[in-house]
Formats: sequence, C-alpha cells, structure tokens
Amino acid sequence: MEGLYHQTNRLVIETQQCFQKLEQNRGGNTDSIKDEIQARIDSITSNCERLDILIHKEPVSRRQNAKIRIDQLKYDNQHLQAALRSHLNEIYRKRMEESEREELLNRRFTHETHDTTIFIDHSVQHNLSLQNANRGVDDMLKSGSGILDSLRSQRESMKGAHKRLMDLANTLGLSNTTMRLIERRAQEDKYILIAGMVVTCLIIMLVVIYFT
Repeated sequence: MEGLYHQTNRLVIETQQCFQKLEQNRGGNTDSIKDEIQARIDSITSNCERLDILIHKEPVSRRQNAKIRIDQLKYDNQHLQAALRSHLNEIYRKRMEESEREELLNRRFTHETHDTTIFIDHSVQHNLSLQNANRGVDDMLKSGSGILDSLRSQRESMKGAHKRLMDLANTLGLSNTTMRLIERRAQEDKYILIAGMVVTCLIIMLVVIYFT
C-alpha cells in the first residue's frame, strides 16, 4: 500500500507541473499536454480506488492515518479535475468568441436585417465555472482544516493513552514489590512459628523430665 500511495502522490505532483507547462504554452498547441494531464488524472483516480480496497488490509492502529492520507489524495485529484475543466471551458469560450467575431465581421447588414443581437451566454457560463472552481477550492481548504483538527485530536488521544500506560506500568511495579514483601514476611512468619513450636516442645520436655 505504501508504494502505491507514494506513486500516486508523485502523479499528483507531476500533474501540477503539467499545469504549469500548460500555462507557459498558452496560445500554442497544448493538446498533447491536456491529454497527458487527463491520463494522469485517470491513473490517480484508479489508484485511489485501489487504495480504498488496500486500506482494509492495514492494521487497525494505522488504518485511520492511512484513510486521512488517501482522502487528501482524493481532494487533490478533485482540484486537478476542476482546474482541467476550467481550462477546457476557457478554451471553448475563446473559440466561440472568435467564431462569433468572424461571423460578425463577415456579416453584411442590410435594411432588412433585424437580428443583430450578440449573445453573452458563454461569458456567463465561464463566470459560473470560475465560481464553481472557487467554491471547490474553499471546500478543499475546509476539508484540510478538518483533517488537521482530526490529527490534533488523535495526537491528544495518543498522549492520554501513553500516560495511562505509564501509570499502569508504575502501578504494576508497585504491586509486584508489595507482593514480594508479603511473600517474604509470610516466609519469615513460618520460620518464627516453627522455631516457637520447637522451643515450646523443648520447654515441655524439660519440665516433664525435671518433675519426674
């Protein structure tokens, strides 16, 4: 599972670098870069599905931490998908604007032309896409904050468990010492009892011998 996780994390970083290349080549032919980004996103999605299965084979003590890391990969992948959709929408909008501009420049208006309206639906759609992307980023930030709070809570729980274990160990050490003292005292009492019985028998024998 660790190997697949690190492989997927590298894919996320490499995909982010591909977006940087995409920005640098803005205006040029970026179809190959977009295809590469889409292929990497598909690989990340597939790896996350496999990690969801492998997480159940992890020890219970490590399962929660592993789930948090996998969820972070999923959030990063969703952010990459949203960024790619936003880029594709922007390209589509620019192409439609160019097409409408060409159509407008090539149109011949006459006194019978009544429909001269230029639609702005694509601009509105682009603004909506940007708003959706912003909301997605806000959701990711909230999720990241929740993950950090969960890690802090787990750390406090681990500290409490460690303290209880130390107290239990100290208690067990004290109990063992007390038991050894009790056993030693019982052994000494047994010797004292035997010695007292022997002395008493000797005294009885001396008394009997003396008076007879």
